[in-house]
Amino acid sequence: MLNDLNNEQKQAVEHTEGPSIILAGAGSGKTRVLTYKVMYLIEEKKVDPFNIVMMTFTNKAAKEMQERVGVKLGFSGTFHTFGALMLRKYGRFINISSDYVIYDEDDSISLIKNILKTVNYYKKISPNYVKNIISSAKDNLLSPDEYARFASSGMDEIVAEVYKKYQNKLQKTNTLDFDDLIFKTVKLFELNEDILKRCQQQYTHILVDEFQDTNAGQYQLVRHLGGTKGNITVVGDFAQSIYSWRGADIKNLEKFEEDFKNTQIFHLEQNYRSTQNVLDFAYDIISHNETHPVLKLYTNNAHGEDVGLIELENEEQEAVFIAKEIEKISGNDDYADIAILYRMNAQSRVIEEAFLHYGIPYVLIGGTRFYERKEIKDILSYIRVIVNPLDEVSLERIKKLGKRRFEKFNQELEKLNNAKDKLTTDEVIQKVFTLTSYLELYDENDPEDFSRIENIKELRSVAMAFPNINDFLQQVALVESEYSESEKSGKNKNGVHLMTLHQAKGLEFPFVFIIGLEEGILPHSRALYDQHEIEEERRLLYVGITRAKKKLFISYVQRRFLFGRRIYAQVSRFIEEKVREEL
Repeated sequence: MLNDLNNEQKQAVEHTEGPSIILAGAGSGKTRVLTYKVMYLIEEKKVDPFNIVMMTFTNKAAKEMQERVGVKLGFSGTFHTFGALMLRKYGRFINISSDYVIYDEDDSISLIKNILKTVNYYKKISPNYVKNIISSAKDNLLSPDEYARFASSGMDEIVAEVYKKYQNKLQKTNTLDFDDLIFKTVKLFELNEDILKRCQQQYTHILVDEFQDTNAGQYQLVRHLGGTKGNITVVGDFAQSIYSWRGADIKNLEKFEEDFKNTQIFHLEQNYRSTQNVLDFAYDIISHNETHPVLKLYTNNAHGEDVGLIELENEEQEAVFIAKEIEKISGNDDYADIAILYRMNAQSRVIEEAFLHYGIPYVLIGGTRFYERKEIKDILSYIRVIVNPLDEVSLERIKKLGKRRFEKFNQELEKLNNAKDKLTTDEVIQKVFTLTSYLELYDENDPEDFSRIENIKELRSVAMAFPNINDFLQQVALVESEYSESEKSGKNKNGVHLMTLHQAKGLEFPFVFIIGLEEGILPHSRALYDQHEIEEERRLLYVGITRAKKKLFISYVQRRFLFGRRIYAQVSRFIEEKVREEL
């Protein structure tokens, strides 16, 4: 059965005793190696499937691996599913009843909102912000009391108070939130040695995928299960660690080697996905990272076409260039073979509008069409009511955004309606923000909220292009109508894939366009002054590049109209580094 593997893959599979790290480059067949190793353990080493754990991050990946193995294991699934299983089985030993309920994100935020009302200065704190801090604390295995000891500011002290009340409420109602599934399982293992030993005896062989994406809690869960035998295999790639903003710690690969002595390390550097030109370009980019090892990938595939590095005048030209290239490609290939990747959701707007103009079907992956995003629909509802106070649908929407917010707006509605023809669209939007304090609904420290703020700023780009309020609303309606027609015709089911670089991880496409390679976009403005964040942005670009199988295009512009203002763009340092090397 090992004849399908190359030498490096075969060595990684045949190592079955003791700890091992498989450093698996993009497209190097890591899923095949993991599943073959499980089958090898069962068929050649006669390990009972009941004694094997295969752990990963998504249900989709877990299902794919389970189907490939074809045998029911002791456990195969996500970290959180494993935690839920342990707590159903043994939670009573730490006062968690087996019939506990799991709160989703909305449930948790609602509970935090209620608790905040009992805390001084609660209006100054976003419930989402508090939830993120509590989630981070649990990822790092900090109880409310432990977190309180680290509090260094007034804000930290308020969060510590809310965290304590939040956890007490969960305990009283026999409820866990999503983060508790790992946090409480680690605590269970630390507080009850007999249960930990029982689990270690049952799960003699552990395999973990995407180890570079683990946080502190997930790492400790794996370390405890590994026990003294350490028959544990972790698969990862430093160069594809792109989730530090949600707690992933790239150093966990190094910690593993320190905690499990005599760890064997295997390098999977043969790529089965891309052309050598794409791989060389990817290496030229990622080799500038200094804080972690980098694999140099090679392939037996064709050398392939050169990477298209294109400078354009502005974002409209960028979108038109992509549309015209896609028209050339789609003559011989399926639209679904093409992906457009970008750093920020807000970048999709110009591409969406160009595709609608050229009749190119597209699908937004993991996102919502620009004019259907919640924050955009909220602001459009305010504008529509200003233009037409009898618009019942829009009125109902803005009423739901807060009673006081609506009252303030309603008091000025008649005045705004009378002045609408004298104000530009952007001025109307600014008045809405001032009157309703709408932007206070979002916290810049929350990654999801920050993305919404970027989308709101991008709506101002449309406002600047259509200063007349009626022209603006007409443009929005036309774009929405065109997409609706494409959807009804069924054209979009097989469309070009539009997504952020983060959403592209784990996918592959014959043709890939990565847009907006400019300072402040990629790398993102929030990362410009921190080496570790810059390196993560470079890894993010690397992930995007290695999605391409046949042809890669990378574009940047001289001037970009973004977030309501025209800026002179500076080409990304990641491209400048490569160009300097070639010179």
